Parts: sequence; C-alpha cells; structure tokens
Amino acid sequence: MNTPLLTPIAFIGGGNMASAVIGGLLRSGQLQPSQVLVVEPHAPQRDKLRADFGLEALTAGDERLAQAALVVWAVKPQLFGEAAAPLKAWVGGALHLSVMAGITTASLSRATGSARIVRSMPNTPALIGQGIAGLFACPDVTAAERAAIEAVLAPTGRTLWVDREADLDAVTALSGSGPAYFFLMVESMMAAAVEMGLTAEQGRQLSLATCAGAAALGLASPESPTVLRERVTSKGGTTYAAITAMQADGVDVAIRRAVLAAQRRAEELGKQFE
Repeated sequence: MNTPLLTPIAFIGGGNMASAVIGGLLRSGQLQPSQVLVVEPHAPQRDKLRADFGLEALTAGDERLAQAALVVWAVKPQLFGEAAAPLKAWVGGALHLSVMAGITTASLSRATGSARIVRSMPNTPALIGQGIAGLFACPDVTAAERAAIEAVLAPTGRTLWVDREADLDAVTALSGSGPAYFFLMVESMMAAAVEMGLTAEQGRQLSLATCAGAAALGLASPESPTVLRERVTSKGGTTYAAITAMQADGVDVAIRRAVLAAQRRAEELGKQFE
C-alpha cells in the first residue's frame, strides 16, 4: 500500500531535482497537477514545468503557500536566504523537506518558522530514479511524516535515515559526491581502452556496463565487497596484476583521503550558510 502524500505540496525551486520528484509522483498517479505549486523565478523553467506537467508555476510566492502541507526547498543553497525571506509569513505551519546541500535544520527553522524539518542529501542518479538520499529529521517530525517524506522521494530511488545531522556531511562525501568519483574512474578506464586499441565508445560501453553490473551484484549479494573482489582476484592472474598496481600507487588510500576531504568541505560549507 502506498503511503499517503501530504498535499498540497509546494516546491520552492523547479529545477532538475524538483522536476524528478514531481514527474515521478505524477507518473505514478500519487499526485495530481492540481496538488502541486511551484515557485520558480526563471521564466524558461516555469514554461517547461507547465508544458511538461500541466501544473501551476509562480514567479514569486503568495498566500496560496499557506495551504501547503509540505514545502520542498530545491533552490541553490546560496539563494536560500533570498528565496525564504518573503515566504516565511505563509509556510510556518508546513512540514519542510530540503534537498539543498549545506543548509542546516537550524537555519531552515529560523527562515521558515517551522520546527518540522527534514534534510535530504540526494545524488544525481536520482534524475533517473536510481539515486540514494540520506535523510535527517528534527525531533518534531512524526513517524507518519517520515513515511510521507519517503513516499515523496521514492521516485528518485532509495532513502537512508541517519540519527545525527552531522552524519549528512559523511553522506555528502560518500553518495552525494560519489558519482563524480565513479565517473573519474570510468574516464581512466576509457583512456586505457584507447591505449589498448579499442575505440573510446567501446571503452565507454564496456566500462559503464562493468561498473553497473558490479554495483548490482554488490547490492544483490550477501557477501561483502571484499569477498566479491577476492573471488575475481586469482593470484598471478590479470585482476591480481591490476589490483597490485593500484595498491602500489596508493589508490585505496587516495580514495579514502578524497572522501574525507569531501566531508571536511561539506562541514565548512554548512558553517558558511549558517
């Protein structure tokens, strides 16, 4: 049984992430265009939202926002203060979901007048329904409201709750930034493919399909990634040669260092927006 959505839903910002959520909910039949209101200052994006979804898109918020049961914040973090200031009079009674990086629940509560805040850290595969979003809820958010947030984000992929807001910095470093790490590896594999005589397109297809298949196997298997790696790595074989070369170059250490650097930067950005 589908969890009932909290409606009407107002989206502040109508870009890619908001469109992914709206489109998925409309296609599933869980939401009707009449139950959605989007505040989007850019005319081309407003026109696209109207054309794609047949919903109401406003240049600026007005008293209709007071009817929203859920407000989804999907603006660029640096624009949040400017976007929120004229809306506070209408949105204090709503549940709030943020998909903005770096804006803390304390900042969201001050700007909206609501203590019912959920922060989400999604990633770009959400645009095709294959993402994962880390979630943190303030104490005033009920279990039913958590379930409603999960239902709203279901079209974008998986969700994972964390108990501490600070853990969202780790989520940002792992899954939020993670697709870029993956694509960097694919770029390197493609370059190696060309060096070995394959075309760049052949390298792209082989690299992406291999990585996607390995990820699917890892998700489906009860075995750890270490065990799955060891099963492919016969001593003296081709995979062993590759892994040994990576370890000699410190690739595993570099990856850990990179993820921790991303976490530190996420912490710094959060402080900037407070």
